[in-house]
Amino acid sequence: MKNDTIFVMKKNLLVMLFASFCAGTLSAQSVSWPEVTTEAKPAARWWWMGSAVDAANLTHNLEAYSKAGMGTMEITPIYGVQGNDANDIQFLSPQWMQMLRHTESEAARLGMKIDMNTGTGWPFGGPEVSIKDAACKLLIEEYTLKGGERLKTKIEVTDEKQRPYAKLCRLMAFNGERCYDLTSKITDGKLNWKAPKGEWRLIAAFVGKTFQKVKRSAPGGEGYVMNHFSANAVSNYLGRFERAFAGQMADGSAGIPTGYPHNFFNDSYEVYGADWTDDLLEQFARRRGYKLEEYFPEFLSQERTETTRRLISDYRETLAELLQENFTRQWTDWAHKHGSRTRNQAHGSPGNLIDLYATVDVPECEGFGLSDFGIRGLRKDSLTRPNDSDLSMLKYASSAAHIAGKPFTTSETFTWLTEHFRTSLSQCKPDIDLMFISGVNHTYFHGTTYSPVEAAWPGWKFYASIDMSPTNNIWRDAPAFFDYITRCQSFLQMGQPDNDFLVYLPVYDMWDEQDGRLLLFDIHKMAQRAPRFIEAVHRIYGAGYDMDYISDNFIRNAMCQNGKILTSGGVSYKALVVPGARLMPADVLEKLLRLADEGAMIVFLEQYPEDVPGLTSLSGRRAEFNKALAQIKEREGKGNVIFGTDYARTLAATAAVPEDMKTTFGLSSIRRSHSEGHHYFISALKAEDTEGWVSLAVQARSAMLYNPMNGTSGKARLRQNNDKTEVFLQLASGESVILKTFDNQDVVAPEYGYWKPATEESPLSVTIEGQWAFRFVESTPAVGATPDSVSLGSWTELAAEGVKNTMGAACYTTTFTVKNPAEAEEWMLDLGDVRESARVRINGQEVVTLFAVPYRCLIGEYLRAGSNTLEVEVTNLPANRIADMDRNNVPWRIYKDANIVNIHYKKDNYGKWEPVPSGLLGPVSLIPMEALK
Repeated sequence: MKNDTIFVMKKNLLVMLFASFCAGTLSAQSVSWPEVTTEAKPAARWWWMGSAVDAANLTHNLEAYSKAGMGTMEITPIYGVQGNDANDIQFLSPQWMQMLRHTESEAARLGMKIDMNTGTGWPFGGPEVSIKDAACKLLIEEYTLKGGERLKTKIEVTDEKQRPYAKLCRLMAFNGERCYDLTSKITDGKLNWKAPKGEWRLIAAFVGKTFQKVKRSAPGGEGYVMNHFSANAVSNYLGRFERAFAGQMADGSAGIPTGYPHNFFNDSYEVYGADWTDDLLEQFARRRGYKLEEYFPEFLSQERTETTRRLISDYRETLAELLQENFTRQWTDWAHKHGSRTRNQAHGSPGNLIDLYATVDVPECEGFGLSDFGIRGLRKDSLTRPNDSDLSMLKYASSAAHIAGKPFTTSETFTWLTEHFRTSLSQCKPDIDLMFISGVNHTYFHGTTYSPVEAAWPGWKFYASIDMSPTNNIWRDAPAFFDYITRCQSFLQMGQPDNDFLVYLPVYDMWDEQDGRLLLFDIHKMAQRAPRFIEAVHRIYGAGYDMDYISDNFIRNAMCQNGKILTSGGVSYKALVVPGARLMPADVLEKLLRLADEGAMIVFLEQYPEDVPGLTSLSGRRAEFNKALAQIKEREGKGNVIFGTDYARTLAATAAVPEDMKTTFGLSSIRRSHSEGHHYFISALKAEDTEGWVSLAVQARSAMLYNPMNGTSGKARLRQNNDKTEVFLQLASGESVILKTFDNQDVVAPEYGYWKPATEESPLSVTIEGQWAFRFVESTPAVGATPDSVSLGSWTELAAEGVKNTMGAACYTTTFTVKNPAEAEEWMLDLGDVRESARVRINGQEVVTLFAVPYRCLIGEYLRAGSNTLEVEVTNLPANRIADMDRNNVPWRIYKDANIVNIHYKKDNYGKWEPVPSGLLGPVSLIPMEALK
């Protein structure tokens, strides 16, 4: 656990040389860190405000991102800066494409990649989306007639705004069991029909328009949101991009063809109220086998009868298929045709999220809000919003990626962790760990705003936090954080997923149970959408296992191979778990039966499925279902079918082994496999420290531990105990580590550093008290004269002009005496409370940048006998500076559209903020350490 980069390089070189001379041992590549690729580096959504970019500033921005350690930038144009209209560039215009070409060229020079939103703002739409191709909604008008009467009212929508665009789909007449389609009897809005005997209810269904416009659109991106359920509308929309990339402009002008981006991106599905499309009734009849219009009274009923529930379920399934086929698949096929790929956030969609995510190349989840893990010493902030970054929600994207064989799962990361200007790197670290244990292996920050050099501070800003850009003070030490992410992702992108179970996603239960007609799987509402499934996911995880979700369609294509379930993506699992699902298609239940017959393990928790979903051919499908269910129940306890209500006890009967690190030690982890064994990402997202022998769910002959915070590594302590492999782990609250195991070979490497305080109360331990020399390295606005020496604490408490309002970095310097550094095997420096990140130097040598709790490092190699000089250069947040600007009415909120809002999407003034503590708060301790025997 040395922290000096040169030392690490020398140590790794010795390991490689030694390994190369050892016959029968692993190659040097097997024990070293994985090669760093562009994808292993963090990425970011790159907001182009008004697309008011220029070549020089694009280069400047990209060079700053590259130097800090970022790998991919995703261009998303949005609204512009007030008073800057003359510099705005129309989206996809020849000038815009020229800027894109320059960006791609500079990115290639810097070893970076460029993604691009297939639109501006969100969702997809724009000026070339005609009202015909715009998002649609169902409009209903009703009339009553008695026998012998004719309708005198014109058949039209009453909403005058809709009237020019609404198109009649069906006019249906209902009287008890009788139903007539009167659509063909209408001429110029007049119904030519005499009602037969009885009371008649006439229902007219129109396809209307939502009139939704693109949200946060950029110049040249304004316009209607497209109809995602229409193949023609999507094709027409994509045609605009084809013409732009081919250099053919809509105004007849010509440009130079531009290369397609690395990925095309689609933000979360936020198409509001779009619940219909022109041919929905025809599509419904073709797909479901009956006519929805013949059930309009039940379909529109506010009473949730069984028939209504089944109709709504079939309707929701039809929408899901149209969205997947006409939008998601067509968009992906189009990107492939041009040598590009698709990155998509499927959440928020009215469809099965697993199928939608799996249709694209790179599924992307979204974190939202700050998680509270109870990590000891982690700074909290009162200005946060409710957290929706639940493990169960984050796993939809990675599940789809895993079962479909997609190598990357990305994440929109750090969306609204705290209020603007108040988020620290220490707060980011636990939430990035949560992403990693959820299956994410390529993070995209949300986000980074292009900002020209000449823009006054704080530069150009997007309305939502977080702000991972060079104009944010945390950028000063962000490269250390980016290195951490890169090291983690280099492992998480290696090998194959190795989760224990496939867990059936009971989407038919969700469709059946939820009120209303249009059902969107919004991350902010999943607790209401799927409470029982969320509970099941956490109970399985809490029992020590990990899982990927599977949809009905993926079950239909699954196979049994050597007693395991193999998905179409080539990943195998030890069992398929059905957690309390009530509804399941008959053919899916029959497929589970066949898989069990072939040797696969099928587990039913809480209950067996009870019925089939939907209305079509109900009696026939029920007969097939009941036959399969009876056969499955006959196999319970034998023939690879297990049933139980106790999750831990039932799952223990499978071939999967629970991870002791989860159940006994409370650690969070994810496991993957590689050609020589397995590897884990492990994080102590809890309040307690961890130290002890941890049983692994896999067998291993040897193992390596890698510290992603500082890049050190070494051979782990391993032992065999009761036929299990145990590894010794030592993690403080908030720390993380990577464990790599090897099945059959012995690692040749120095031992990983396990340390403990030399004694509980060693006379060599030192709390560095007293005065520290103090000076600002950077400060904006500039601070007046400060004391030459200070006690540890927030610099905002010092008696100096402007010190409460500055954004900067200050250097704390002191000396301490170590008579003989060799009196201890190692020495640990503990900085205590740091606000917010710290660069540590000992005797003039750079040691490490500490950006997250615990703020401590080993420094033995830097010490010398006698007097030693310690410098701690602490960088704070920009919160105090921005609050001072608001108190002085400095006009920095200069953006159009949303401008800058607070975490509750309200206009706010930060002048009321109290000064945020800044600097080295301590206490600072020097602790003698000894190797743990």
